[in-house]
Amino acid sequence: MNRHATVDLKAAKITGGVGNDQRHDSAHKHVSGEAVYIDDMPEPSGTLHGCLGLATVAHGTIRKMDLAAVRAAPGVVCVLTAKDVPGENDISPTGRHDEPVLADGKVQFHGQPIFAVIAGTREEARRACRLAVVEYRELPAIIDIGGLDPDKDKLVTPPLTLKRGDAGEAIAKAPRRVNGKMRIGGQDHFYLEGHIALAIPGEDHDVTVYSSTQHPSEVQHMVAHALGVPSHAVTVEIRRMGGGFGGKETQSNQFAALAAIAAKKLGRAVKIRPDRDDDMTATGKRHDFLVDYEVGFDDEGNILGVDYSYAARCGFSSDLSGPVTDRALFHCDNAYFYPNVHARSAPLYTNTVSNTAFRGFGGPQGMVAAERVIDEIAFATGKDALDIRKRNFYGTTDRNVTPYHQKVEDNIIHRIVAELEESSNYTRRRREIAAFNNNSRIVKRGLALTPVKFGISFTATHYNQAGALVHVYTDGSVHLNHGGTEMGQGLYLKVAQVVAEEFQIDLDKVKITATTTGKVPNTSATAASSGSDLNGMAAQNAARQIRKRLADFAADKFQVPADQVVFLPNRVRIGNQEIPFAELVRQAYFARIQLSAAGFYKTPKIHWNRDKGEGHPFYYFAYGASCSEVSVDTLTGEYMIERTDILHETGRSLNRAIDLGQIEGGFVQGVGWLTTEELWWDDKGRLRTHAPSTYKIPLASDRPKVFNVTLADWPENHEPTIHRSKAVGEPPLMLGMSVLHALSDAVASVADHRICPRLDAPATPERVLMAIEELRAEAAK
Repeated sequence: MNRHATVDLKAAKITGGVGNDQRHDSAHKHVSGEAVYIDDMPEPSGTLHGCLGLATVAHGTIRKMDLAAVRAAPGVVCVLTAKDVPGENDISPTGRHDEPVLADGKVQFHGQPIFAVIAGTREEARRACRLAVVEYRELPAIIDIGGLDPDKDKLVTPPLTLKRGDAGEAIAKAPRRVNGKMRIGGQDHFYLEGHIALAIPGEDHDVTVYSSTQHPSEVQHMVAHALGVPSHAVTVEIRRMGGGFGGKETQSNQFAALAAIAAKKLGRAVKIRPDRDDDMTATGKRHDFLVDYEVGFDDEGNILGVDYSYAARCGFSSDLSGPVTDRALFHCDNAYFYPNVHARSAPLYTNTVSNTAFRGFGGPQGMVAAERVIDEIAFATGKDALDIRKRNFYGTTDRNVTPYHQKVEDNIIHRIVAELEESSNYTRRRREIAAFNNNSRIVKRGLALTPVKFGISFTATHYNQAGALVHVYTDGSVHLNHGGTEMGQGLYLKVAQVVAEEFQIDLDKVKITATTTGKVPNTSATAASSGSDLNGMAAQNAARQIRKRLADFAADKFQVPADQVVFLPNRVRIGNQEIPFAELVRQAYFARIQLSAAGFYKTPKIHWNRDKGEGHPFYYFAYGASCSEVSVDTLTGEYMIERTDILHETGRSLNRAIDLGQIEGGFVQGVGWLTTEELWWDDKGRLRTHAPSTYKIPLASDRPKVFNVTLADWPENHEPTIHRSKAVGEPPLMLGMSVLHALSDAVASVADHRICPRLDAPATPERVLMAIEELRAEAAK
């Protein structure tokens, strides 16, 4: 009996199911160098290498392009120009036909690809590119959005307006009013692995493309369009990316298309991996915004009406600027209820690289402006900013309608903030910091606690779908494929845990395979924080189809009711007997039971009418809050993050270890965007911050000295998501706002907190120092 009891105890739970804190499936490979990225793959014999020739003016027409010396350079096999695109010379993801594979006669930003060199080696291709002689007729260029008028200047895509109530009247009648302007900088994705594509030609029209992309199906379709062939002729595969962050949602298209065009033209494999400088120059980034705001409020700090204008530097083409600027408006409220609101976007055309998706997809910019408004009210009323935040939070039964007319039905921000306020000792530390600043002439400290409410779903409704393919082999092992891509965030592991849970088998019995358009078609991008939500449900759907077939087979074979077939850890109970899972599978195979299934899922409830600015675009909201303390050297503007406390909720987490890593990483990336990562174009439209030497991402030394991250263990998603979990990809990035506002708090102390510093982002040491000097000068008047 003891022996049997021991066996039962060991079999009481599978290894690695849902809720189990498993390490990332490739973590050990990442640190040991065993993880295979595209540049690590063995190259087919005769593989050629490409390099892009980039424009050297921001706006103009090409009068002459002499590529003779390029073609004659050592190792050069082929030089591609726009006329060599056999199909459509366009890779616009929105179908606006405004983004050529290679510029054709007209250049619209400095660094735009105008030709491609294909040579025997990457170095030969790079050296040959420099030999091109190109003459331009330069045209006036628009580099910045500072002086542009959204009503008169060119937009790359139609704007959006959200409104509820009468904001103008509410502001005009409000006891107090404030207006201002805030500049919010962009951000480069700065992946460990840059863009890369390897194309291998096949028979007839076929080509296989290995692309570092978040959107294999889009790459498939763009390559097919550029080649002038059906989509079925193109197969795109990706096992893992060395970072994506949204930058590989559309920006991979160009490199994949050029590699495929060259491969089919030459009948040889072609790889294109741009140099880091070229990658940063030629590919899009997070949109920088210029936000105008006006708010009316009462003496207690209650918001009565608010008006926003969100102008974005979009670049020369539409790319994803429409949905990005839409989402900025969707998050102009963050966690706050506006009784009357008017907000509009202005996706402005500029002669700079076309900006694109970046973690948060416009939402962070919308939320940063909302937090600036809260700070303005706090300074105007002389109250603690946290009190103003709590006063204006969404309600639970009323005050719960967003600017886009969706009700907030899952609001837990009150409890999140209350728990963090207590656990971080916010009130005590506020007093201690005030005392410290009174006795410290040079170093000033600041403290801020900011909330996060982030909507989850693609705002383009048709993207909220996913497919999966699951095979069970006769030895009981499982092969899993789905449309999601792995960029280090642990998606593959989470979905594998879902499948293991459905079959009640150990995680090592589930094989995680590369994402390929040949197995799961017409997939959505792995973006919008929806990877686990969509692909987890699709994989669960497939696994449940197979499990039901197995259960029906067992019930029929052993003549027991269906409810007496129970899947237990690595075994199945059928009536009063148990057999191993693998044995049931083997028997089912001999009985000709199908052991493969395609799964599908579409997000319910969501809908959106853009023309009316009304709908239910988000399935649910994710919540969190962060409290940060900083110290600032008022002589230099340099600063350090002394401590950060984070409380974030993920519903019933599929894997807490993965989620904690995402929260920590998202926070640090958000802090980098808001403090050190500065993009700068000169008056000729040349990006000057195009390498690690000039672009500063956060270092390990930039993280908080004390870093406390906690998952709220009490919330449960009220919607039936995958195991009631919540998305965790994008929401944590906005937790970094607490650092920006802690810096603002420290700066404000030099003028006794009487003046709002209006600190723009990124709050570099130089900008912090200038804000200190401006406040001192103003206070001295």
